[in-house]
Amino acid sequence: MAPPTERHDDGALQELPPPGPVHYAEQALLGALLLEPHRLGTLTDLEPGHFSNAAHGTLFAAMRATPAPDPARHPAAPIWLNTVLAAARPEAPGLNAPYLHALVQACSWPRHTPAYARMIEAEHARHRLWGAAERLVQSVHDACLPHPVQTMLAEADSLAQVVEDIAVRFPPRSGVLPRAPEPLPLPASADAETIEEERLVLATATAHPADVASVRWLAAGDFTRPLYAGLWRCLTALVQRHEPVDPVTVLWEAQQRGLIDHDSDPGEVLRLLAEPAGALEHWSQRTLQRSLLASAERTGRRVGAYARDPANTPFQLVVGTRRALADIQALRTRWQHATDTTPARRKHPRPATRAGPPTTTAPHTTRAARQPPPAPAARPRARPP
Repeated sequence: MAPPTERHDDGALQELPPPGPVHYAEQALLGALLLEPHRLGTLTDLEPGHFSNAAHGTLFAAMRATPAPDPARHPAAPIWLNTVLAAARPEAPGLNAPYLHALVQACSWPRHTPAYARMIEAEHARHRLWGAAERLVQSVHDACLPHPVQTMLAEADSLAQVVEDIAVRFPPRSGVLPRAPEPLPLPASADAETIEEERLVLATATAHPADVASVRWLAAGDFTRPLYAGLWRCLTALVQRHEPVDPVTVLWEAQQRGLIDHDSDPGEVLRLLAEPAGALEHWSQRTLQRSLLASAERTGRRVGAYARDPANTPFQLVVGTRRALADIQALRTRWQHATDTTPARRKHPRPATRAGPPTTTAPHTTRAARQPPPAPAARPRARPP
């Protein structure tokens, strides 16, 4: 949306931005319905709340609530317009008869009503998706939530439901991706608490390598610092190879993987790995939770960027949002394993044996094995004379 332009007159007022294309689509649709009210019956999917202008939505609701006029008499005596206006005025006092006539003048193609309705639905879908993405981001930053992960996952489910609702009306087309959004702002650097908790994960795992198998759901990508992610790979590799694990062996593995260069201080890595505290599972869950919330924020911002771009069609929004939500779903599965909240599999009942058709003929009997034909009788030998 274009920013409002400033007026430099004595009032120094800001002008409102010009209306978008959907405003004119709404005017054309309402004008078409005022001209030919019988077309209301074809708009089964359009709702008053889909209109971007509240007065337009109120007028559309009044049209639906008012019995349609006789198509033959309506052009000659448009009494129905006055009835609709009287029904809408209590909710939209700004509506008046001249505006209704202006709507009629704005539409010369009543047969294009389905196209106008689809434009309105598409714009409403874009704004609805935008709002759901904003709520997802807000749930990540709400410090007052007692259970931030559960709240965030509920907002992610709401966003996914919005996408499915849009997909029902606008089925996605294969290979139609949304336009690439503007570069998202770089994430804020990790705070001291985050760094300390990730350090405790590495130090505690080094001190108790036998416990690493119990936190297989933790991945290197969950760490905020590249060095910490690399050290976690070193730890898990040593455990999988059943090799000795201590700060020195982890440091050596890090050197073999190129994590220690001329600018690094090996002594700092040793000190980092030599101060365990608490339980590995606790610190690992904290790290995974932070990674899950960060992924949700990235997803919400990306989907919001898609939805803010009016050039993206509903088809593109569905495809792009589904791909973005896949990152949350992968982390969600690992979180469920970490907290033992994996949903139990539903046991599907075994289908009953289907009865065959009734038998109406006698069953076929097995043919007996074919016997060889009897040998011909021996002809009597003639007596000599």
